[in-house]
Amino acid sequence: MDVSWTLWALTIFGLSALIAVDFFIGRKPHDVSTKEAGIWTVVWIALAVLFGLGLLVFGESQASGEFFAGFITEKSLSVDNLFVFVLIMAKFSVPSHLQQRVLLIGVLIALVLRAIFIAAGAAVIENFSWVFYIFGAFLIYTAWKLIQEARAGEEDEEFEENRLLKSVERRFGVADRYHGTKLFIQVNGKRVLTPLMVVMLAIGTTDVLFALDSIPAIFGLTQDPYIVFTANAFALMGLRQLYFLIGGLLKKLVHLSYGLSVILGFIGVKLVLHALHESGLHVPEISIPFSLTFICGVLVITTITSLIANKKQTAAEEAEQSSTTAGSAGEDTKSIDA
Repeated sequence: MDVSWTLWALTIFGLSALIAVDFFIGRKPHDVSTKEAGIWTVVWIALAVLFGLGLLVFGESQASGEFFAGFITEKSLSVDNLFVFVLIMAKFSVPSHLQQRVLLIGVLIALVLRAIFIAAGAAVIENFSWVFYIFGAFLIYTAWKLIQEARAGEEDEEFEENRLLKSVERRFGVADRYHGTKLFIQVNGKRVLTPLMVVMLAIGTTDVLFALDSIPAIFGLTQDPYIVFTANAFALMGLRQLYFLIGGLLKKLVHLSYGLSVILGFIGVKLVLHALHESGLHVPEISIPFSLTFICGVLVITTITSLIANKKQTAAEEAEQSSTTAGSAGEDTKSIDA
């Protein structure tokens, strides 16, 4: 898709305006209600759909298909990332009224990082087509790693601070409690971090790892930097509201990691086939319509199987609890008879 500098400028201006609106909404710390989160989640998704339809009307059908495939994939990966956000919030006991501020800054950091990674990735791909082999192998490895983590049940583990975060805490020191939205305070004449700043650093450093997975994934669906950037931007916007909307439902998506591993593995194979095709070999390439159908199908199946598994687990737990209660009642009856 041929994108002029004017269109790039208008797009960045429009996205910046949307981010400003999002910041204006969340500038005052408050507890986000389910209704508020639901309304804004629908708004952000509707804007993404309108943008994709705009590409179909004023651009090309292929560009529109690539955008929707990229958006759905990145949104799915973002939902998986929310699991880590939940662990971070629990690890640092972030007050509920400050969580939306943490997520807002985290999304801004993610947007900046992904813009940098997209620019670097586009430059590398343009000059070195063999990088598709590396991207494909990395995604297949990531898919295998996701399956291993899902089977090991690592989603239930606590968030572990990385070395960078620990070194920053040792260097500056951390206050013993939250001080509203302040990031630094003075303690005995020394400037120290507040727990809020530590949480934001944790989210930011984690965003780097998220980008390492998501950027190769979307480059497997499209090599157009404009589509890659806009799909990532729309996928990240509204992530804050989505956190509060489905925060309680995340644990129910027990098969999401399996679904994402299948999607990443599929895109990895697609990248390898594309690399072989670029090398001059006559191999079949996977089309965007098929990719979009496959990704949506995997997500639907994953959601359905997750809900079924949760329903069975809940029923088993209730049956076990009823059996335990009945057993206790029987013992009490025997004691009375004795």
